[in-house]
Amino acid sequence: MDGRVPIISSRYCVEALGLPVKSPWRSCWEIEKFQVGGRIVEYEGLTLVTVRGAGHLVPLNKPSEALALIHSFLSDEPLPNHR
Repeated sequence: MDGRVPIISSRYCVEALGLPVKSPWRSCWEIEKFQVGGRIVEYEGLTLVTVRGAGHLVPLNKPSEALALIHSFLSDEPLPNHR
């Protein structure tokens, strides 16, 4: 839970932009067997990702999930879907 930037406020602000949705909210990536790392929604030109169980400093709270996000961003690859 992030008290500084709550996800509800982030979602409201992003939705207020009125961007077309490319891919609706879905669970994404597994860090450990059967563990959802977070949720993701893709808009035209913007992707919003939540990291389950992380606070404001994702790399400190959830280093594996942060590494997956950074790797995905730098390699221009999508985050794997949760199955």
